[in-house]
Amino acid sequence: MNLALGIDTGGTYTDAVLVDHDTGQVLAGAKALTTRRDLAVGIRAAIAAVFDSHPSTPATPSRRSSTNDVAPAQLSMPGAAPRPMKTAEAAPTPPERRAWEPDPLFSGQDAPLSAGAAGATFRPADVTLVGLSTTLATNTLAEGQRGAAPLFLIGYDRSLMQQFGFEAGLPTADVVYIRGGHNGQGDAIAPLDEEALVAAILARRETAEAFAVSGYFAVRNPTHEQRARDLIEELTGRPVTCGHELTSKLNAVLRATTVALNAHLIAPLAELIGSVQQTLGDWGIAAPLMVVKGDGSLMRADWAARRPVETILSGPAASVVGAWHLAGRRDGWVVDVGGTTTDIGALREGWPVLNDEGATVAGWRTMVEAVDVHTAGLGGDSHVRLDAEGRLLIGPRRAVPLCLLASEHPGVLAELRQQVGDPPRRRDLGAAEFITLGRTANGRLAEADDELLADLARGPRPLLRINEPKRAGPLLRRRLEALETWGLVRRAAFTPTDALHVLGRFTRWDVEAARLAATVLAGQAGLAVETFCEQVVHDLAQRVATELVSKVCEDAGIRPDWEGQPVAGFLLRQALDGRADAELQCAFSLPRPVVAIGAPVAAYLPQVAAWLHTELVIPPHAEVANAVGAVAGGIIQRRQALISPLGSESRVRLYLPDGVHDFALVEAAVEHAQAVMLPWVEALATQAGAEQVVTQMTRYDQIAPVAGTVGGEVYLGTELTFIATGRPRVARGAS
Repeated sequence: MNLALGIDTGGTYTDAVLVDHDTGQVLAGAKALTTRRDLAVGIRAAIAAVFDSHPSTPATPSRRSSTNDVAPAQLSMPGAAPRPMKTAEAAPTPPERRAWEPDPLFSGQDAPLSAGAAGATFRPADVTLVGLSTTLATNTLAEGQRGAAPLFLIGYDRSLMQQFGFEAGLPTADVVYIRGGHNGQGDAIAPLDEEALVAAILARRETAEAFAVSGYFAVRNPTHEQRARDLIEELTGRPVTCGHELTSKLNAVLRATTVALNAHLIAPLAELIGSVQQTLGDWGIAAPLMVVKGDGSLMRADWAARRPVETILSGPAASVVGAWHLAGRRDGWVVDVGGTTTDIGALREGWPVLNDEGATVAGWRTMVEAVDVHTAGLGGDSHVRLDAEGRLLIGPRRAVPLCLLASEHPGVLAELRQQVGDPPRRRDLGAAEFITLGRTANGRLAEADDELLADLARGPRPLLRINEPKRAGPLLRRRLEALETWGLVRRAAFTPTDALHVLGRFTRWDVEAARLAATVLAGQAGLAVETFCEQVVHDLAQRVATELVSKVCEDAGIRPDWEGQPVAGFLLRQALDGRADAELQCAFSLPRPVVAIGAPVAAYLPQVAAWLHTELVIPPHAEVANAVGAVAGGIIQRRQALISPLGSESRVRLYLPDGVHDFALVEAAVEHAQAVMLPWVEALATQAGAEQVVTQMTRYDQIAPVAGTVGGEVYLGTELTFIATGRPRVARGAS
């Protein structure tokens, strides 16, 4: 049997599925907790669980290598009509799960999600392809975590960047301006100031995890970016990304934002890929590792490590694709509720709708083509707290659920009992909150930070004690906030998952810890414990419904402001939570169904569907839909070339990745572009892990009529798009 292994590492759970590579049948699925400090632990647990889902399968990793000879992949890929994957126990058209049917994940059992096909043996050596989707990039940005990654801007006008607020909107405070850059015709406006560049590099080579470089009009001529990249690699050995490598579109500020985000994401994604590869090796799985891009297509792991920004919305893209395969619905709204975020995308004619303007995550707009998804910092692990006025707040920051923290660190219970016995008077001191270790630092830290991390290595510390005025001042609190932003420490606090534990709807971890924390917060809110927890569940469901309505409005070209527009906010509240005796009755209705996926959807989405008067579909294997989507894509590489007239001259200029080329005729420029770019995109697709590559070119000539003439027209330019598509390369040979 030829197996495809799909893996999704989310903020809370790591999922794994086994899919018959030839038929697309889902054979087994399993979940394990994501272990952020060492991702390999959660990945290893998920892989072990999915292979252990049948008694005849070896339950321990081996050191074997896979050398199976397999047929070309039969899974869906862009460019061909997709089809639903069959599930091992489901009918061809999966039935809708009604609101009153229990979700298996909330039964308190740790059994695999599927026992697999009867009599089947799942061997690691039979895996011929591994697909990985991940919300790591999305979660990292949503939680505000950013590493030390300076941004070098070559040829940018600093005064203009500051005057129009562009500099303040960049995702890093370490911005260095270097003389150089090009104009719109690709001609240098000034020589590259290598002396200043080298000085800036040397000043940061001990602290920077990665570097970002964006040159003015570098998409017209990348030579200054390429020289800067060479110097950074020579002097530091650190990863460096150039803007022209990620996009060929014009927009200097967005390009700078995109390349800066890419640099911030290199370290966490490299850690994830390394963890997966190590685990696959332990299991003797020699199949190629592919990573899902934000548009739902795939790329090879080492390629993804250099371009992590392209994995923005990887998880949501895989979830939309997986939801279609599992639910068999060609149209609808896919709502994926995870631990950290809720992602909402649209299915139209069986395909995820893409955002041609670029992905936007956590307020950052990029130039990455990705699924058009609405992402909110809202999930089962969202931080629940009270503000100074006693109002309930949920998210957007993620927190480790206290029920989970206490199950791993029993000493947490003693602190929570003490806070129940002696309730904190001030809400802003961090009641029922703890600080624990996050990821390992890749660069040097201040001595005080090293001491704090060493202290946390002995166990979580209550934030309430750290924030007591006698113990810490504003400096320590700011240092903690910085370490949390960098992902080096994590906050543990009350979450919707804790509320479900108190209410008895999900009891996998320490119920007492959840109840103790709820007692502290409910006391501050002046509510009974159960009432407080019901309010948390209600408010999260209402927030999900609000985000779904917002997504519908955004797709209609309207960006709602529920807080800033009182009438709109009032109508929304009436529709989602209006009383039957209200003077104004208001209702929303969605004609397309909601396909809900993710571990906790059965707890929240039935009420959402009721509020919006729509059909709710929770398909089989909804808990691991992202992992299913991770093995259903193909490989696509797109690049553009531009031809433009040279002013009043009867010549044209062709802009290619290797520089500019002038021609007397447009057709000569097109012919040269084809000769260079078609092999180039084919090579890119091959490097990304494709085989059976097919290339094509599309051409768009911009011609405008001349006023006052009959049939007169003027040539404005030509856009050439080169596309290479292929299937993921799989393991081959004979065992």
